Amino acid sequence: MVLPSEPEFEQALNELTSCLTHFLSANPAYQKALDIVQIPERVVQFRVVWEDDQGNSQVNRGFRVQYNSALGPYKGGLRLHPSVNLSILKFLGFEQTFKNALTGLNMGGGKGGCDFDPKGKSDNEIRRFCVSFMTELQRHIGADTDVPAGDIGTGAREIGFMFGTYRKLRNEFVGVLTGKGADWGGSFIRPEATGYGLIYYVEHMIAQACPEYSLSKPETLVAISGSGNVSQYTALKVLELGGTVLSLSDSKGSLIANEGGFTKDVIESIGQLKLKGGALSSFADFADDGKYTYHAGKRPWKLLPKVHIALPGATENELNGEEAKALIKSGVRIVAEGSNMGCTQDAIDVFEASRRSGPQGVWYAPGKASNCGGVAVSGLEMAQNSTRITWSSAEVDARLKAIMTDCFTICRDAGAKWSGEESELPSLVTGANVAGFIKVADAMKAQGDWW
Repeated sequence: MVLPSEPEFEQALNELTSCLTHFLSANPAYQKALDIVQIPERVVQFRVVWEDDQGNSQVNRGFRVQYNSALGPYKGGLRLHPSVNLSILKFLGFEQTFKNALTGLNMGGGKGGCDFDPKGKSDNEIRRFCVSFMTELQRHIGADTDVPAGDIGTGAREIGFMFGTYRKLRNEFVGVLTGKGADWGGSFIRPEATGYGLIYYVEHMIAQACPEYSLSKPETLVAISGSGNVSQYTALKVLELGGTVLSLSDSKGSLIANEGGFTKDVIESIGQLKLKGGALSSFADFADDGKYTYHAGKRPWKLLPKVHIALPGATENELNGEEAKALIKSGVRIVAEGSNMGCTQDAIDVFEASRRSGPQGVWYAPGKASNCGGVAVSGLEMAQNSTRITWSSAEVDARLKAIMTDCFTICRDAGAKWSGEESELPSLVTGANVAGFIKVADAMKAQGDWW
């Protein structure tokens, strides 16, 4: 039987499979778990009909991929973007399964969304879309079944519209979505969590691999791609700690700081611009005073003569092998993904070869480990909803730091044990994949899903 090509999902599956080589050689019985875990438990597809401001009916395709529930309710975001298709959502749900396992919280893996584009739509159009989308999705989710969250295109506004629709249709106020407003069941620092968690993970990498590039030093140069929620808070945390941010980007181009790096007020202004659907190209006035240069149609990785830490934070496959080599020439020592599967396989191969070359090589962390802080705080939001309490920002931040520390340690130790190599810097990509897989597979076996 020939299955349709699903390139993004196949890439994610190939990464996991290649990382499991030594583990499966020592534990061949787990091959059956790998055969089973790669198939989602359930895929739901539905049409979403909504009315535009001219009174015309529009239709989009909605999806929910409920991948694995061995560790808890399905958990994963809802992506609203024209590129959304089953391959992308299967890859994201598959990655989410192992990412959630690495948090240590009781969450399964899932992902969903729609090929609807919120850009250029009015608030009323987005509200009508969200009502239609949730009218169908609510049949398949629940606080103890499947708890979606935000993702690309799904921010606080969309979560609010969807939660309100669910509450009215089901006549119940439960934690069925995360990323809610702080006054109605949300968690403090949820918007910041992915970016903050990424930096907490990176701090452990720096401490072991290259302490001379501590983020407390303005001489430490950090390249960031993307300019959405994840990248904004990644950049703000770097500035808070004392490092220098060199770049941000979007789908149309990159904005590079020529000297001194980005400032907090500029990043916050970009955040406001993005809330309105604007592009970085509209910051052209920065180019006039010489502080910033906008490069249309280019990603930041080849534009920086010197960089120590690179943090892809936009979307999948945003850093390729050629760009990886350019970063190495620029002096990069740490690469950690804020986006999901941000590096292509050839880029990962370049970074892993550099790591194996010696202690001055590049240490790479995959998104399923380094960006799990977002879903970790979503899990903490679920816990707060279950007990009807709200933790302070400091409490949530402390729990997030502890989760990221545990995640780093698990990945480092599993990489040292199962990468099949002797290296001063263990493979974090092998470690993340093996550790996440073992936890999910063992839970599945205990529950009779394989034997």
